Amino acid sequence: MKLALFVPGPFATISGGYLYDRRIVEGLRGLGHAVQVVELAGRHPLPDEAAEEAARTALAALPEDVQPVIDGLGLPAFAPLADELVRRRAIGLIHHPTALEHGAPQEDREALRGIERDLFPRLARLVATSPHTAARLTEEFGVPAERIGVVEPGTDPPPRAAGSGGPGTVLLAVGTLVPRKGHDVLMRALAGLPDLDWTLTIAGDGTRNAVHAHGLTALAEELGIARRVTFAGEVDGEALEALYRGADIFALATWWEGYGMAAAEALARGLPLAITAGGAIADLVPAEAGAVSPPGDVVSLTKALRRMIFDTELRQAMAEAAWQAGQRLPRWPDRAAAFAAELAKA
Repeated sequence: MKLALFVPGPFATISGGYLYDRRIVEGLRGLGHAVQVVELAGRHPLPDEAAEEAARTALAALPEDVQPVIDGLGLPAFAPLADELVRRRAIGLIHHPTALEHGAPQEDREALRGIERDLFPRLARLVATSPHTAARLTEEFGVPAERIGVVEPGTDPPPRAAGSGGPGTVLLAVGTLVPRKGHDVLMRALAGLPDLDWTLTIAGDGTRNAVHAHGLTALAEELGIARRVTFAGEVDGEALEALYRGADIFALATWWEGYGMAAAEALARGLPLAITAGGAIADLVPAEAGAVSPPGDVVSLTKALRRMIFDTELRQAMAEAAWQAGQRLPRWPDRAAAFAAELAKA
């Protein structure tokens, strides 16, 4: 196959969605498919004129024998080109509909919902990264179920996390500092545990929503937990691996996840998880591998964290369940083949 993946630049951005895209491109190329990556300029997902012009120019330059695959983050910029996308049998790669982005202005979300409702059903095929997201595409965006495929992310088989070794409990949260990730909810929950010995490291880019990131730092001060919370910034590679390796609990109070790749990485390393049931992440984490609270429910999350931090035997049992679940997760080498199979159905 000859393919072009359109995605807002830079393609090297550190996030679960971009990691998925990079691994799929790498895998497809390894299978012998010709894949080019086209980075889109401008503002995304709610496009400005620069984004729409970048989409128009990129699509016009694409040879007729190359099939366009468009990451959902950049897809709204192609809305004025819907007829051309239909003609080219374009495919959408949907990590989660951008209209579902928690914390975005309501008027932006409504505008994106209108664009996605119009555009999604017209594409030749959509590839979602979880069954949960696939179901939402049918229920809320009118896409026929037979036009949706699911290719969940993979994992690499990492060594089991060693943990901090005590005496306190080290918690790790991985996610960009944006409202959807619920880092404020997690900090409020932990602030209710002043009698327990814990520290929290939040690994995530703070530049994409600098106002929210600054607010999180101020919130830590306001809650009196600033000395216990470390904002590690954007972390990748061995530095991120070291954080997973030295953690005792993975925690994420997300409002919505199209899959939950950071949680999958925690499972793959045998870390017990304290999460909120936002989107597909609740389907990913077995009940015995951690604690699942309703999104935004600080009281429930506080109670769950108290149990996990205080009861080391419970935490060890959860860690074993997480390790076993992690061994059953899809691996990256077969994800590209599954993705190629979905493209062939378009």
